[in-house]
Amino acid sequence: MSSAMTSYKFAGFGGQGVLFIGKVLAQAGMIGKQQVTWIPAYGPEMRGGTANCSVIISNKRIGSPTVGKPDIALVMNEASYHKFIDSVVPGGTLYVNSSLVQELPGREDIRIVRVPVNDIAHEMGEEKVANIVMLGVMQAITPSVPDDILENVLMELAGKKPALAVLNMRALNAGKEYAKNL
Repeated sequence: MSSAMTSYKFAGFGGQGVLFIGKVLAQAGMIGKQQVTWIPAYGPEMRGGTANCSVIISNKRIGSPTVGKPDIALVMNEASYHKFIDSVVPGGTLYVNSSLVQELPGREDIRIVRVPVNDIAHEMGEEKVANIVMLGVMQAITPSVPDDILENVLMELAGKKPALAVLNMRALNAGKEYAKNL
């Protein structure tokens, strides 16, 4: 991304992997020698409750790690849509999981990218990678880290589970492919 600093908000139900994709992006930024912050926030209960995280990636020192008005927000459920739609900066981008979030009133001053990530992941045979599909879409449209670094971090975080690493790469690529038609 051309700007010196990009702030993100990732949100959804606990268990949808929003904290994980935030961590992937932050780690990729770190490896890419950028300044990063990653701050998770949990609702009252982990699985099924709400979870969100704030990420900042910058090529200069970050003054405050908090993200009140993200440049980019990614919402995986309807509650998160309602919570964060108004906080995205004018000119920013909101990624919406259209598998779970119906067509809702949007905003004219931001880009809203609707992606049926649960459906795409289901077609791959593994619904739990819907978050990685969305990460792929976001990487294709508003990248802030190099592709190769992001892919390496995804592989690394799969640990000693080669099947998971392969699945994550398939999901990331499925998201990038979907983005080509947007």
